Amino acid sequence: MAKNTPRREEALTRERIIEASISLLDSRGESGLTFRALAEELSTGAGAIYWHVANKNDLLTAACDALVARTLNLPVAEAAPQDVIRAVALGMFDAIDAHPWIGSALARAPWQSPIVRLLERLGQQVRAMGMAPAGQFTAVSALLSYILGVSGQNAANAQIGKELGGDRDAILAQVAGAWSALDADAYPFTRSIAAQFREHDDRADFLAGIDLILRGIALPG
Repeated sequence: MAKNTPRREEALTRERIIEASISLLDSRGESGLTFRALAEELSTGAGAIYWHVANKNDLLTAACDALVARTLNLPVAEAAPQDVIRAVALGMFDAIDAHPWIGSALARAPWQSPIVRLLERLGQQVRAMGMAPAGQFTAVSALLSYILGVSGQNAANAQIGKELGGDRDAILAQVAGAWSALDADAYPFTRSIAAQFREHDDRADFLAGIDLILRGIALPG
């Protein structure tokens, strides 16, 4: 006797597929996102899913784009351009921290919709800051590279931390201790920041880096 397939209560749409994909990516990681798992999650057949998305890369990009769009839609009422950039940067930092797979999804789609959304939002704010057109692309590229690079590394560090037991303070203390023991002549700077590294706040340091870039953008010339 054939096994009954659970009846779908809602019509299958691209939006439902994307939401289910985000849920699977968060719970199982990128390797856990398969069309079979997605079909089970949505109580449908894989063929019905292929009607809405071409392949796994398309699905990853769409899931990433949905989260980037939500981040960029956070309200920033009548804020100065610098404050909008800070809000976008911190929103992406938190989004990638909560959904570490976003980093690899963005890397697979470097000039598709998620990146274009970020490029446009940052570019409008850099332009509003009064920067000369010749330098706008360089400034936005620097912001984009910093936001995605540091956010991705923070998410990777969090995953490594979980694998090492999840005690952030203990892990930082261990690294700081190792840095303090380095050769003073070969690593004078690294030794000097060992204690600071042990106590640092990831989000605060991230925003401090954004402010450094913004100060450079605001310089005349």
